[in-house]
Amino acid sequence: MKSVRVTAGTVEYREEGDPTGPPVVLLHGVLMNDAQWDLALPFLPVGYRYLLPVLPLGGHRVPMHADADLTMPGMVGIVADFLDALDLTEVDLVVTDWGGPLFLTDIGRDKRVGRMIVCPSEAFENFPPGFPGKLTWVATRSPLTVSMAMRQIRIGWMRRRYLLFGMMAKKPVPQYIVDRWFDAALHDTAIRRDLIKYTRTRFVGTELVRATERLADFDGEVMILWSRNPVMPDRHAKRLAELTNGTLRYVEDAHVLIMLDQPERTAREIGGFLVAR
Repeated sequence: MKSVRVTAGTVEYREEGDPTGPPVVLLHGVLMNDAQWDLALPFLPVGYRYLLPVLPLGGHRVPMHADADLTMPGMVGIVADFLDALDLTEVDLVVTDWGGPLFLTDIGRDKRVGRMIVCPSEAFENFPPGFPGKLTWVATRSPLTVSMAMRQIRIGWMRRRYLLFGMMAKKPVPQYIVDRWFDAALHDTAIRRDLIKYTRTRFVGTELVRATERLADFDGEVMILWSRNPVMPDRHAKRLAELTNGTLRYVEDAHVLIMLDQPERTAREIGGFLVAR
């Protein structure tokens, strides 16, 4: 793993592919990290520089500064700071699960983003998203409750239960990926405290809708790559496509984490968008 310093602390990132190719930044969801893309990466097209930052959303390995702002506005700023720190331009930004990056336009920090691919993610008023989001909110009241929740999700048969993680992934998530998500947090209270800072964000529905709708001002191409899942509503996919004049595509037989449920199909869709530049 490489790392870069931003205002909030040190952000680790993984780099794959051609270091001289066009940059593609693959983000991840809450409680996850770069391992979310492990199954899909081998199917993505060659000739691109794939960058996978590990954001402080619970799956990170290096705690942020004690005074770091890790509420939603601070987290969106970290994404922008990461792009700035690596001096990336004309980035293809891939959003999944965590919808914070959709607010880059609202805060005026989307200039390094050339195009955007939005996989099933939070949007509009759906923060935290659906039943899994509400469950995460309950599970992140203290470092102890975070630890308890992570230990439960690490158990395969519990993870596959529909109301625990089955809404997020339709197919079993490989154990090694889940272990990579949680190993650091289970051994470091500071990482769990970082996550709690984010989940204590006060979400206001009208403000979330307003900030999402600022995507209408994003001037790059957009592909909405959705699934028919029980957490991120299909109507949001259609609204996002309308807002951005983007294309709407679906990955079938998948829930939220399309890159884990259907890695080859997801990579093929992303690749088709990338090479169409």
